[in-house]
Amino acid sequence: MPRWSTRARGVLSADGRAGTLAGVTPNTFAWFKGHGTENDFVLLPDHDGSVHGTLEPALVAGLCHRRRGIGADGVMRVVRSAALDIDPALAGDSEWFMDYRNADGSLSEMCGNGIRLFALHLLQEGLAEAPMVIGTRAGPKTVTVDSAGALCVDMGVPRLLGETKIDVGDHTWAAQHVDMGNPHAVAFVDDLAQAGPLTVAPTYDRAVYPGGVNVEFCVRRGDRHVAMRVHERGSGETRSCGTGACAVAVACALADGVAPSSGTSRGPETYRVDLPGGTLRVTWAGDGHVLMAGPAEIVAGGQLQWHVPAGPRNRLPAGTYATSAEPYL
Repeated sequence: MPRWSTRARGVLSADGRAGTLAGVTPNTFAWFKGHGTENDFVLLPDHDGSVHGTLEPALVAGLCHRRRGIGADGVMRVVRSAALDIDPALAGDSEWFMDYRNADGSLSEMCGNGIRLFALHLLQEGLAEAPMVIGTRAGPKTVTVDSAGALCVDMGVPRLLGETKIDVGDHTWAAQHVDMGNPHAVAFVDDLAQAGPLTVAPTYDRAVYPGGVNVEFCVRRGDRHVAMRVHERGSGETRSCGTGACAVAVACALADGVAPSSGTSRGPETYRVDLPGGTLRVTWAGDGHVLMAGPAEIVAGGQLQWHVPAGPRNRLPAGTYATSAEPYL
């Protein structure tokens, strides 16, 4: 029996020559794969917006699927702000816009780990220099490189929206509602294992979060030191979440009675936040701004020949995404 083999750049026929499978249409485009504390993403360079158009959710979900695609927690399109029909306030003076999508193809306002990776890509490709301003759906964000080489993002001033509650199975926890440009519910637990496998989203108040919510479970490890797990809306449990780490640090500062008030000289307060994929340092400065510092790494890139079988049989169901079968404890 002949043996078929496939490559990222093409399809080999039975005799080893390049060929095309019946009913398959190749679509070739540039791509990169990288991560920030193991929160991984596919980057799609599309500087003038002509390659991916509106960036179809089905393509995003297909790329992110860990069994039927490349595998990622989300997709970031690297596009010039001027190429998008967006509110000018979201871009500010930025040349580049982070067009971020969750793993199920849905839009998201902001991604803390993603913006560090986005900035690293711009630096490595010679498209920008630090400090730089990057447009996002949560508004423009400034990225710098600190003395240790970590990428530092000014995440802006958090919005503190009171208490809500989160349910997982028979457990119910009070949670702090923190908006970091995207919505978060932060619950303090005695043990991270109490959150269970997080294969499905925790139950939350849909009146409070009509568009869904990122849920963080955190536990104290020491003075200004916490550990967390996160279930991200549209992606499931991930190895890390930058905006989630910021929300956790904010909730901790509130609980510790050290939250700085905007416009005062108090602060800064810095928290170490341990995630399954690594460690981030989050500072709540005296002016009310939250600063997040951490690593980013590009691990692969090139020209991808994406083969899309014709017909509806290969379409991913709405909301489909695949994450690890094991909880990140």
